[in-house]
Amino acid sequence: MMYEKLIHFAFAVNHVDHFEAKHFGDADKYLIYKWDNDELVYFKETINPFKTFDEEQEHGSQKKGRAIIELLKNSGVKVLVSKQFGKNIQMVNRHFIPVIVYTEKLNEVIPLLKKHMKWVEDELSHKPEEFKLFTMKNGVLKTIIKKEE
Repeated sequence: MMYEKLIHFAFAVNHVDHFEAKHFGDADKYLIYKWDNDELVYFKETINPFKTFDEEQEHGSQKKGRAIIELLKNSGVKVLVSKQFGKNIQMVNRHFIPVIVYTEKLNEVIPLLKKHMKWVEDELSHKPEEFKLFTMKNGVLKTIIKKEE
């Protein structure tokens, strides 16, 4: 499988590299890691230029969502990791696997992702039209993202 060496993750973190109880699009920055030889390796940091973009008009702006999608797709990202996602998750999951984690510490999230990489690889290899939401705590819960009526 060719994608395996090319899985890039975007971690939604604050200025001190902690996950916060904020929507993915409201993060201060994204730490990009790549899955390489069974290790998650730091690749680069991208400041979130769209943190407050279009939020005056509407929280969870689709314009903001599309801008962040483009930003991260251009970095080769396939998986988004955050403590929360907003309503744009309905758009995001067409491009990325969204993963919810429950700790704010990066050094706890990395081993958790490594432990459950087979789930991520499996989801990517099936290339569904829409990826499921992964919730990782002790195990992995995969759920379908419901569309708003």
